[in-house]
Amino acid sequence: MTLPRYFHALADYHIWATRRLLDDLAPLSDEEWHRDAGLSFFRSMHRAVNHLLLTDGIWWARFAENSSPRIALDAESHTGRADACKALGEGAARWVAWLATLDAGRFDGELAYTRNNGQIIRVPFAPALGHAFNHATHHRGEITAAISAFNRPYPELDWIYKLQQEMPSNKCA
Repeated sequence: MTLPRYFHALADYHIWATRRLLDDLAPLSDEEWHRDAGLSFFRSMHRAVNHLLLTDGIWWARFAENSSPRIALDAESHTGRADACKALGEGAARWVAWLATLDAGRFDGELAYTRNNGQIIRVPFAPALGHAFNHATHHRGEITAAISAFNRPYPELDWIYKLQQEMPSNKCA
């Protein structure tokens, strides 16, 4: 598999996992949405989703817009739950079309961006892009664990589960 195809598959997984997570966040009460669920630094579902929104937007800007937004990683971009969840889904969806615009050689290049402290960073493009998706996977996992701790149904988000579902040999005739 080529790097462009791999990252397209990863972006497709990013959409799939985000949608599944949002489906299982929907039935939570407002109290559960804001409750301290022990989610590392972010504590609540609300703050964790806002962090996902911010970081997905920061990486998007770095990759797709060649800009480096400076914003605190715990900033609240959306106070309303519906708006936050909608924005999270939309943010995940935009990667697929952008990836289709890249030349295969771009994946062998580098990404340069400026950190919040003004430091200019240069990193290999493909691994940094992988980090952007992996970071979201990490936080989706934290949120899923918190949903489970509330004794609520939670989604199976492993990429291998999605891949298994997609294989024609694994489908019932």
